[in-house]
Amino acid sequence: MAIWRFRLRPLLICIALVLVEVCIALFVHDRVIRPFVGDYLVLMVVYQFLRSGLPVERTRLIALSWLFCCAVEIGQYFNLVALLGLQHSRFARILIGTHFDPLDLLAYSAAALTLWCWPHRPRPQ
Repeated sequence: MAIWRFRLRPLLICIALVLVEVCIALFVHDRVIRPFVGDYLVLMVVYQFLRSGLPVERTRLIALSWLFCCAVEIGQYFNLVALLGLQHSRFARILIGTHFDPLDLLAYSAAALTLWCWPHRPRPQ
């Protein structure tokens, strides 16, 4: 079994979601869209990226995406950026994050639940 099997459509969705995330980060400065919707979409980005290459069953991809996002958030709690010696890297601080917020875990869970409940039509192989 191949470890990575490239699929264009999920990668294009991932790129589109990343562009939406960048727009939110640059232009939206509120208390709902930026903090909650932004984190909600982060899980979607991770899921679509993994979906673009990993030949893994859908439910496992959702769980893997959720675990990854939660692990990054927990890393923020333990100041992972500083532990890795990257506290002076703006890119690392933006990518990994520096502020733990339990509501982010709720946003990731809501996104995972959305993906899990979303109607899915298996594609012919």
